[in-house]
Amino acid sequence: MRTFCVLPALLFSMACLLCVTVGSACDTCGCKDAKHDDAHTAGEAHQHDIVDTAIENGSFSTLVAAVQAAGLVETLQGDGPFTVFAPTNEAFAKLPAGTIDNLLKPESKDQLVAILTYHVVPGKVMAADAVSLSEAPTVNGKAAPIAVSNGTVTIGGATVTATDIECTNGVIHVIDSVMLP
Repeated sequence: MRTFCVLPALLFSMACLLCVTVGSACDTCGCKDAKHDDAHTAGEAHQHDIVDTAIENGSFSTLVAAVQAAGLVETLQGDGPFTVFAPTNEAFAKLPAGTIDNLLKPESKDQLVAILTYHVVPGKVMAADAVSLSEAPTVNGKAAPIAVSNGTVTIGGATVTATDIECTNGVIHVIDSVMLP
């Protein structure tokens, strides 16, 4: 019952955060191409896959570099659907110094893949559905815990700051920290 009380406030908060997060970019997906606004207003999904949406947004360049180093670009450009909990560049910057550089080395590929696949849930899970879950089964085989408290949603210890960025092959939810399995 509490979920129904929290849900409207949560969704409103998430919508406000999305507007603040993407600024002058597309209000729904964050891409820099404003022509997408009309499509989103009509309720259409973004015309790019998850990887291209992340590239266009600009706030996910570290994530994109990690996905490329892990060899996961083709997978995340595939049919899906996928739900990606995407850490921003600022989220990656919170990691201890040198962590990103070490993870991007070829000898760390297995560890990088394990971390990145912990951010991906098979299927398309919209925010309204996620808030009723206690955990999300990730592609790497481990479940990420989900919690809702005072209108704030966390997954794997990371706070969700923007939701429901729809792509042709799934959806992106923005998080403020890198989740570690």
